[in-house]
Amino acid sequence: MKVKIVGKNVIVTPDISEKINKKLNVLNKYFIIDENDEAKVLIREYPAKQKIEVTIPTKYAILRAEVVSDDMYSAIDIAIDKLEDQIRRQKTRLQRKNKTSLAEAFLAEAEDEDYGDEVVKTKSIVPQEMSLDEAIMKMELLDHDFFIYTDDETGKIAVVYRRNDGGYGLIETE
Repeated sequence: MKVKIVGKNVIVTPDISEKINKKLNVLNKYFIIDENDEAKVLIREYPAKQKIEVTIPTKYAILRAEVVSDDMYSAIDIAIDKLEDQIRRQKTRLQRKNKTSLAEAFLAEAEDEDYGDEVVKTKSIVPQEMSLDEAIMKMELLDHDFFIYTDDETGKIAVVYRRNDGGYGLIETE
């Protein structure tokens, strides 16, 4: 994994870089990290406060932690602890739901807010080609109610969704 460390209003010393790299390498024991994945670490200094933001996009999910502390080194430790907790929580949830031993897991929980009939966000996606089982697993990883993908058998766009009765539904396009 490549690590890109950016400092805003702070000089990133070799000691800070070494500690961040060492701590991020601990995450390799939880899931497979592609060597092309790039962890982005943003360090900011405010009057009497240090802030660290860590973002790791993987092919399975996006790991993210943000910590504000008086000490930079303790902020790094807390951020890595948060990432480890998120990974363990998602992995356990998936193992219970799917009864599989999936070593790769995670995406931060999204807040559910009621906005009524107002469109508050527009998102464009490029559906990835995968099997129905992979689509269901990704939907569960993301903790979404539906997932849009390109079916690897038909080559057409499909939507898998979680039904209220506990099963899954599939919408296929013609």
